[in-house]
Amino acid sequence: MTINDLPHHDGLVVYGTGWCPDVRRSRALLDAARIPYVYVDVEEDQAATELVRRLQQGQRRIPTLVWPDGSFLVEPTDDQLRTHLTSNRETAGRPG
Repeated sequence: MTINDLPHHDGLVVYGTGWCPDVRRSRALLDAARIPYVYVDVEEDQAATELVRRLQQGQRRIPTLVWPDGSFLVEPTDDQLRTHLTSNRETAGRPG
């Protein structure tokens, strides 16, 4: 999968479900850091489910976070998410 295969978004997109504690944890971290993102519930959006499955070779692990540059994280720990945000400030929705 390449960046050209992804739907276009100008910022971070978080794919998840409302019931998943890992999704809630990642969203809380983003909210606390004031990182803007679009949230998509994969249980309400079949195209989102298909995208997540393509990124993960058929699996549907959440949260899946996708940045405009095509980079993505699947089920990141808080430390992994913080590291990605710190190393990619310009793609994380923050001023560069």
